[in-house]
Amino acid sequence: MNIREKILVIEDEKSIARFISTILTANGYEAMRAASGAEAMSMISSHCPDLVILDLGLPDMDGLDILRQLRSWSTLPVVVVSARSHERDKVAALDLGADDYLTKPFRLGELRARVAAHLRRQHRTPQHRFRRGGLDFDLGEKAVYWGEQPVKLTRGEYAICEYLALHSGQTFSKEQIYEAVFGFDGTADSSAITEHIKNIRAKLRAAGAGEVLQTIWGVGYQWQNES
Repeated sequence: MNIREKILVIEDEKSIARFISTILTANGYEAMRAASGAEAMSMISSHCPDLVILDLGLPDMDGLDILRQLRSWSTLPVVVVSARSHERDKVAALDLGADDYLTKPFRLGELRARVAAHLRRQHRTPQHRFRRGGLDFDLGEKAVYWGEQPVKLTRGEYAICEYLALHSGQTFSKEQIYEAVFGFDGTADSSAITEHIKNIRAKLRAAGAGEVLQTIWGVGYQWQNES
């Protein structure tokens, strides 16, 4: 008997929560629902879901607060599904550790694909380290070090660094980076990459690392081709 992966849908709009849960169940997942932040945190602790679908506008607390609390102790995949479409909301959610961000209304096939993609990533257990530009990347810990000191990157910033470092010498557009790191069609969200790159550069510079992230004007970004 196959064990079904459990997905917690945190959504206070009953019709939307029911709709998403029905789709997940039809695709072979075990769907659970929480209508408030307090209920969600309790269910995450007691039911140990494999992935969370999170609405930001909850009656008792902001979804970003749930994300902040969750990331203090868990790497559980979180897909934000929200009516908030402003760039600052997406950047805030990704910086706090969301693995993806879908704006309502969303395409059903896109939600299914993103859920499946993040569950696949969750089951990978990379265990090796590599070095680029004097920085050491630990793929298991999802951490980057300059010497013995960790560089304090958000999950989104680390994911961008890892992707570019693993493909050093190659140039990627903002859209390509967003699609590879956060999801599928990144066109509408690619401007968030500019903010992430700015933050990454500032943190690497503060840690003592050189300018390893290069802007290729009119094209995109590249990690310098060196080992």
